[in-house]
Amino acid sequence: MSHVPHELHDEFPKHAALLHELKVSDGHFQKLAARYHDINREIHRIESEVSPASDQALEDLKKQRLGLLDEVSQVLAKAKA
Repeated sequence: MSHVPHELHDEFPKHAALLHELKVSDGHFQKLAARYHDINREIHRIESEVSPASDQALEDLKKQRLGLLDEVSQVLAKAKA
């Protein structure tokens, strides 16, 4: 188990500039990135044993994070096209 947060720029290192551009210019992407950040931080806090949570709660958060990563990936693909 890794206790390192999965930041968007770590997940999509080749798209750092595009991520930044979308964060400042696209309201939908701003909300998506903020939601990802919040869930990602909560997962990190649970895995680091800062915040207590059941295994099921942690798994649910991880599923939400994966769903958000899929959405981010789709937005990046559209923005590149």
